[in-house]
Amino acid sequence: MRSIAAALTAVLCLAAVGSVRAQVSGDVVRIGVINDMSGLYSDLGGEGSVEAARLAIEDFGPTVLGKKVELMSADHQNKPDIASGIVRRWIDENGVDLIADGGNSATALAIQAITREKKRIFVISGPGSSDLTGKQCSPYGFHFTYSTYAEASAVTKAMLKKGADTWFFLTADYAFGHALERDASSFVATAGSKVVGSVRHPLGASDLSSFLLQAQNSKAKVIALANAGGDTVNSLKQAAEFGIGKSADQNIVALLMLITDVHSLGLEAAQGIIYATSFSWTQNEVTRTFGHRFMARRHGQAPTMIQAGVYSGVMHYLKAVQAAGTDDPGAVAGAMRKLLVNDFMTQNAQIREDGQVMRSMYLVQAKSPSESREPWDYEKVIATISPDEAWRPLAEGGCPFVTKAQ
Repeated sequence: MRSIAAALTAVLCLAAVGSVRAQVSGDVVRIGVINDMSGLYSDLGGEGSVEAARLAIEDFGPTVLGKKVELMSADHQNKPDIASGIVRRWIDENGVDLIADGGNSATALAIQAITREKKRIFVISGPGSSDLTGKQCSPYGFHFTYSTYAEASAVTKAMLKKGADTWFFLTADYAFGHALERDASSFVATAGSKVVGSVRHPLGASDLSSFLLQAQNSKAKVIALANAGGDTVNSLKQAAEFGIGKSADQNIVALLMLITDVHSLGLEAAQGIIYATSFSWTQNEVTRTFGHRFMARRHGQAPTMIQAGVYSGVMHYLKAVQAAGTDDPGAVAGAMRKLLVNDFMTQNAQIREDGQVMRSMYLVQAKSPSESREPWDYEKVIATISPDEAWRPLAEGGCPFVTKAQ
């Protein structure tokens, strides 16, 4: 009888395994990384995000639920229409299950609309607009790395504590820049300080001199750069040429800055700049280990928070597929919210109803050349910002499906 029972149990287990495997659509789990691979933001995400996703897949294992995990990538050239076309084709023709990264906020909002319609998971790392978990949220969208709210909160509050009561914004003229200026302005107003003006520049503008001179002539105590990547680097370089931000009466701050921007400027020029990040590769031994692994694969370049966030998002997605026993998007989205995010980047982070990953943020300062001990050793953490302080309160976001659920 025992042998019959054992045999029956084995048959049932095999049937259960077969049933689980049958839940993987197309007998393969496909992951597509899409971002700017060749333009203004390629250093922030680009091919480095693809490598980060590859590392996550390798670390998880080559299969999930007994099925192969495939990785594909595409360059959307920072154009929402191109991004939309690629993502639709990936989903309709290639059966892609997970879209990762997203590039910039304008392309991400276009992708979010499609993945919401098509019911596909979207792990967002490069795009920062807080609207992605606000009025443009999705049950299938997860904001993994940073947001305009978190960046604006950390940097503006640090400056406000120093008595910065007048502000002028130099803003990239697209969704991300608009959201960053809006979120930072709200903190300035709440503190009783004043925004005396703003000017918007085209994405990727090579000559920012006229915009910077307008900012200088405003006499604001803070010139806040609401841009990113090459635009931020060009703003800071050209500001230095005009001597803007060097006097005690006027400071220039970057509301979003990454380690690659510090590298482009060089420590001599960047030293002392304060900015916010969700990841610094020199934080501890665990982050250093990942950093050196990544650098060995990326010609010595350290990982940005965006690339680290892609690893984190892909790894969490695969864990959720395993836990759900299927790649069905609804089941996986539920499992992603239920599981805590655990990896080299963060420990025991919850994912909120609106898709926001509740990880800590860090206020960092660019080191002086004498403080740097090895290549890409550019940042020192000067403050840790708790998740509850860093991220916009759930009730204030305006996410439609969260509002309906309350």
